[in-house]
Amino acid sequence: MSHGFDYDLVIIGAGVGGHGAALHAVSCGLKTAIIEAADMGGTCVNRGCIPSKALLAASGRVRELRNAHHLKSLGIQVGSVEFDREAIANHATNLVGKIQGDLTNSLKRLGVDIIRGWGKLVGTQKVSITGDGGEKSITAKDIILSPGSVPFVPPGIEVDGKTVFTSDQGVKLESLPNWVAIIGSGYIGLEFSDIYSALGCEITMIEALDQLMPGFDRDIAKLAERVLITPRDIETKVGIYAKKVIPGSPVVIELADFKTKEDLDVIEVDACLVATGRIPATKNLGLESLGVELDRRNFIPVNDSMAVLSGGEVVPHLWAIGDANGKMMLAHAASAQGIVAVENIVGRSREVDYRSIPAAAFTHPEISYVGLTETAAKELGEAEGFEIATSKSYFKGNSKALAENEADGIAKVVYRKDTGEVLGVHIFGLHASDLIHEASAAIANRQSVNTLAHLVHAHPTLSEVLDEAYKRAIAH
Repeated sequence: MSHGFDYDLVIIGAGVGGHGAALHAVSCGLKTAIIEAADMGGTCVNRGCIPSKALLAASGRVRELRNAHHLKSLGIQVGSVEFDREAIANHATNLVGKIQGDLTNSLKRLGVDIIRGWGKLVGTQKVSITGDGGEKSITAKDIILSPGSVPFVPPGIEVDGKTVFTSDQGVKLESLPNWVAIIGSGYIGLEFSDIYSALGCEITMIEALDQLMPGFDRDIAKLAERVLITPRDIETKVGIYAKKVIPGSPVVIELADFKTKEDLDVIEVDACLVATGRIPATKNLGLESLGVELDRRNFIPVNDSMAVLSGGEVVPHLWAIGDANGKMMLAHAASAQGIVAVENIVGRSREVDYRSIPAAAFTHPEISYVGLTETAAKELGEAEGFEIATSKSYFKGNSKALAENEADGIAKVVYRKDTGEVLGVHIFGLHASDLIHEASAAIANRQSVNTLAHLVHAHPTLSEVLDEAYKRAIAH
């Protein structure tokens, strides 16, 4: 026990990041408390990854069973397929309840004190908690900030939570609008377009940048657009932004050209989902009491050990993890950062290897990637003086994908020409979110395609798509 302190470690925010940090802290022998003002489990468990996966699972099954052409090719016929919107929504809600309970119980079982209320810094190694029972303060040798993020709503868009809403309300699936506009074509917009189109809604997708799916590798985005958007009831508007969105029945959306800002059109839809990314929830944390200034995008500045910085200098005993530091806005990245922060707290130097952290969009079929895009790899090569190459393989050459009659898909490997080191892997196709981890391990170990091409994969499995891409890389 740290002499003179109430706790060894206090964590503000019990999302996936705070939870991961708390579990690791206990295993390192630290007396730990976690403070949460809202829902245990944070965004991921309550309003993000978890409920959206439940909706995607159910709606994906509906899409599959309604795809008469695909079933017929396998020799199967199904009568009419009905679904109950409320029951699908309940599946998501029940899953949230279960996982939230599991997360809370795991903390209690390990002896982590869960303190309900709003935690903020009131000086070095001191936190105040404002809750139902008034205000109290506690001291800790170290403090980890893990406040997470909230959906970003651009200016001009008015959200009422019913007809114009963010992913926070979207995962509740309170209605299935006939015609829904989705603003943004990142992974949140894509996943919701998958859910809504499977359940019979018409969609207009509005993307301000000059291409759809701007965050994804171009080869992946092109094929994904051909499979996930073009054949579905989705109209797309690219290079166009929603200048004004007024809730109501109908929702009125004023569209303008993103570059020139000139007005283009006004559309009326039944509902509008705003999926324009997320911003850090870094207000009212008391950072100013320690002289810490947020960066220009309101993220908490940290170094690679997750220590908070003030004017480039480390603030002793203060750490920040997860969405709020802006390094990588993914639940599993937050958890990894939590573990790294605790390792550094107990005196073991460790940093996060962001290049090997994978990400996925759970559309049907899925998209996943790890490491650098081809563009980013080229830039790194120019800076460091090496050339890059890419190799691709296709699901339509994979026996397992053909057996499933799900042959849309591609795997792309980006690697260094000189050493063969893998810099990035991008997959679009059946089970991409599971397949990516082999590539993630290869990048974590800085492996070369020369070694990877000789690994043996079980046949026939989807994993051979990667095997094939590695083999093609050394055949160049």
